[in-house]
Amino acid sequence: IIACVGGGSNAIGIFHAFRDDENIDLIGVEAGGLGTNTDKHASRFSDPNLSRPGVLHGTKSFVMQNEDGQVMETHSISAGLDYPSVGPEHAYLRSLERAFYTAATDEEALAAFRLLSETEGIIPALESSHAVAEVIKRAPSMPKDSVILVNLSGRGDKDLNTVIDVLGDDL
Repeated sequence: IIACVGGGSNAIGIFHAFRDDENIDLIGVEAGGLGTNTDKHASRFSDPNLSRPGVLHGTKSFVMQNEDGQVMETHSISAGLDYPSVGPEHAYLRSLERAFYTAATDEEALAAFRLLSETEGIIPALESSHAVAEVIKRAPSMPKDSVILVNLSGRGDKDLNTVIDVLGDDL
């Protein structure tokens, strides 16, 4: 199961039904922005120097914060993933090693957006495009009889202006 993770509701919604089946991998994909080696991303689980336990909006979870504990600005091409914290359910699943988290960059999400749109006629939301990007990375190394369930949440038509602004004539 692969789903995008901003605050985490999309992923937790689909993970819930499968959380007790340890034969199924639960993979959350965060916003890698311009790269997790920069400070322009929203990947709470990628860098313990930027993201550690903290409280935001009354919830204790992983929060991107500076050395003084101040909440950091994040970056993602996707507004829905551009958030400095993650739901505590995801922090819990990660601590149990029941769910695993990775990141897709803006560039990877845009490539996934384009591929799904062109090959299947499905215009995914930029949020979900991050999950599709992870499928594109993993699928080639998986056995041919593997089943991948990717959660597509929302419609991509809301994101067309953003995609056109970034890709321009390359769209």
